[in-house]
Amino acid sequence: MHAARDLTADTHASTSTDVDTGTGTGTGTGTDVIVVGAGPTGLLLGAELALAGVRVQILERRATAQRDSRALTLHPRSIELMDQRGLAERFLAAGRRVPGWHFAGLDTRLDFSALDTRHGYTLFLAQARTEQLLAERASELAVPVRRGYEVVGLRRSGKGGDAGGRGSRGGRESGETGVEVDLRGPGGTLETVRARYVVGCDGGRSVVRRAAGIGFPGTDETLSGALGDFATVDPAALDRARAHGVLAVPLEPEPPAGPGHEDERESGGATRIVLLDPQRMRTPSAEPLTLDEFRASLRRICGTDCGVARPRWLSRFGNATRLAASYRAGRVLLAGDAAHIHFPAAGQGLNTGLQDAMNLGWKLAAEINGWAPPGLLDSYHAERHPVGQAVTENTEVQTLLAELALLPPYQRPAAALRALLTELLDIEEVNRRLAGRISALDTAYLAAGTDADLLVGRRMPDIALTATGAESLRLYELLPHGRFVLLDLAGDQEIRQSVEARWGKRVTALSVTECESRTDLDGVREILVRPDGHIAWATRSTEVQTRRTERFRALTSWAGRPAGD
Repeated sequence: MHAARDLTADTHASTSTDVDTGTGTGTGTGTDVIVVGAGPTGLLLGAELALAGVRVQILERRATAQRDSRALTLHPRSIELMDQRGLAERFLAAGRRVPGWHFAGLDTRLDFSALDTRHGYTLFLAQARTEQLLAERASELAVPVRRGYEVVGLRRSGKGGDAGGRGSRGGRESGETGVEVDLRGPGGTLETVRARYVVGCDGGRSVVRRAAGIGFPGTDETLSGALGDFATVDPAALDRARAHGVLAVPLEPEPPAGPGHEDERESGGATRIVLLDPQRMRTPSAEPLTLDEFRASLRRICGTDCGVARPRWLSRFGNATRLAASYRAGRVLLAGDAAHIHFPAAGQGLNTGLQDAMNLGWKLAAEINGWAPPGLLDSYHAERHPVGQAVTENTEVQTLLAELALLPPYQRPAAALRALLTELLDIEEVNRRLAGRISALDTAYLAAGTDADLLVGRRMPDIALTATGAESLRLYELLPHGRFVLLDLAGDQEIRQSVEARWGKRVTALSVTECESRTDLDGVREILVRPDGHIAWATRSTEVQTRRTERFRALTSWAGRPAGD
């Protein structure tokens, strides 16, 4: 057994309860992956791993589910991801659809309804409700969520069984077959668990990130905003507040805390009010916010306190902006706020975390299950780090536009700049471009090689199709199992048998007899769709043998070697 290597000084020699990593992939008592953090990112990641047969457990420092909801929205791409797993209706039934969104609070709204998606809207849904729905999903897949367990130490270790077949490539993992995690449980008890991989979904102050020695470069907080959820407001005053740049939105009634707590559900929703007060925007976000201060800020900004009373939650939020130097350090990975933090401009944080989880889940499962092609797990950082960088940059732009308008020396030119940008957003193409970015529908990953089709890396639209032996369906209805989907649009009747015989349950192959007409699919003969709904490969070749050769290369590059090779 290799000696464990400390990743943090805050480890404890304690009575330990070992969770043996074992050698299987979906049975027994061992744990393949420990996910730290039971927020939306961690819950979705745990569910994705379990869907692929990976043994996973989620550790959460809080003893109970979070009731306060900093995030309020699911953007179009996140709703598409839920649709791909057959979950969209659950979320749509719980939220409220809003077709327009904003960039930096500019007067001209972003038109999500004009985007190329079946879900051209933002879904107003409190984060607590999103977490509840994702927790239900995790429970259905038998993912244990251990609440009240705080990570206090982390070590890479050579102890444990098989490291996951061909998943042990790379110098960073040499001699390492797992990770040991020290926990402080309920009542202060200490224990150690082991797994092959650990994923930190534990927020901006991530213990996992610090323990793994992953840098978190960026900028410190320079301003803060304030938010409050109020059970009582004066509706007549809210339009006046909005006219002065105050965000005021109704919230859905809070969900019950769980079985046996149905009587705790609020009879009506609160109203969320968010503001930037020039006199208080340099107040550190860690300083407690009081009702009196919030009322005073409202009066200064819009001349009325809007009748706010009975606050359910008061909080500050800052503009510290940081991006992890790497999303992976050997057997430790990061997702969500553990990998990126920023001002909550345009509601992108939670959505970016969900998309991280969807990208990582199937790749990590492939590594653990032993069929991942070389470099697949490293592609998580290669694909998601640029997305994190783009989000942090656009939130900094939005924050600056808001801040300049509050600073006397810059108020006049800032007003002119905002008016110009508002005018530009009236241009259809400009609006669509920015809406695609904020909604994450334009997220496209770089293709390997220079001969890849232009579709490669883009999200696959939810086209209507008819396949041999199947009724009409939508593409996303083929993705709930989390497998690759290979669409044959050229009528090669041997494709299903030849592909599924060699790649088994990794790939669903269909020969399409009818397909929704789209200009971007003109001439396309075959498309390989990844488990996260992005296009892995496409070909327009008219030669059957050429397509078969390209197909084998693409499947091997993405879905691993055929069974038995």
